[in-house]
Amino acid sequence: MPLKPESETPNRRFRWNIRLVLVLLALLALAVREIALEHRSSFLRPGRHLYAYVANSADGTLTAINLVKLAATATISVGPTPSGIRAHPKRSEIWGVSTSGGYVWVYDTKAARVVARIPVGANPYAVDFSRDGARAYVAASGSDSVAEIDCASHQVIARARTGKQPWIARVTPDGELIIVTNRVDSTVSLLNASTFATIATIHVASEPEQVAVLPDSSKAYISSGNSARISIIDLRKSMLTVNLELGGTPGTLVMKSDGGELYVPSPDTHGLIVIDTWTNDVTDYVTLGSSPDDAVLSPDGQILYVSDPGASQIVPVQIGLRQVLQPIAIGPQPRVLEFASLGDTLLAVESGSDQLAVIRTQGCSQASGSPAGCLINLIPVGDDPRGLAVKEF
Repeated sequence: MPLKPESETPNRRFRWNIRLVLVLLALLALAVREIALEHRSSFLRPGRHLYAYVANSADGTLTAINLVKLAATATISVGPTPSGIRAHPKRSEIWGVSTSGGYVWVYDTKAARVVARIPVGANPYAVDFSRDGARAYVAASGSDSVAEIDCASHQVIARARTGKQPWIARVTPDGELIIVTNRVDSTVSLLNASTFATIATIHVASEPEQVAVLPDSSKAYISSGNSARISIIDLRKSMLTVNLELGGTPGTLVMKSDGGELYVPSPDTHGLIVIDTWTNDVTDYVTLGSSPDDAVLSPDGQILYVSDPGASQIVPVQIGLRQVLQPIAIGPQPRVLEFASLGDTLLAVESGSDQLAVIRTQGCSQASGSPAGCLINLIPVGDDPRGLAVKEF
């Protein structure tokens, strides 16, 4: 009897079935991974947690959100009008201020409770930390002073006088100086971080607010709260270099990681202003939309994400090419932006809908939104959310 062709033998068919099973298993694994990426912010090591914390101004609470499960897990009372929320760089803590209460509150992420309320003076707005995380600095606007806090003991260890109504205190990257913006007398106070003594008081553009500092701590950029100017200070000489005209009031100040450019969204100009930090000149402008406000760079420094509360969207800008990518439509009035620590998830606080928008920034298709980002979830938070911090612990 003649033999069957080899392609028709049982062994041959068995080998093809095994290959088919392996291919199907590989496709299934890829599908499971894709679904996981759609619904989880990132894969974490066992025993690690990734949370977002949203400060809600109207009801005085902090909302804790599990970014793996994409769900709010707790609402914590922290005090009236919380703001200035920051994740501590070394400790498993979230810090913020109660502006109406005149104190700093500290939330322990592992214990899941507020562990300290530290009186600092009337009307604080923001917190900053020393490079090693050992000290915190808070300007008290109603007390014309700045407080230095020991982060381990949660105690004020020093106070210094400032100008009238200090807005924020910022530490330079080298840890040498504390920069304090004083709104009423339009000055900046420079304090020695070691002695807490005032080194210089420098007059700048009216109502100074935000501060951005070059990575080498040589220059500081100070935004004006009511004029179309940014003041540039030479920190090595402790003197004003120039009040730079922008053509519109500045929003958030975002420094490029290498310090070569400063990006300034401007609601008045409906666009993005680019400043060359080497020449101290405005070198570019990109039209964005209605009222661009806050902004954050992607972890690789390639895309600047700009919130536009007037248009209820986030506008991605490919910063090297100055190319505006397709906007990401989300809920009303997106304002505060921040990346999750593993870098593939962008978070946006929506003050108009009392929600936190979770946006995936990798692997999006045109069908799912903008290739630069697609909305994957909206999580309810407290009343009038205004602050955001992310912590892995």
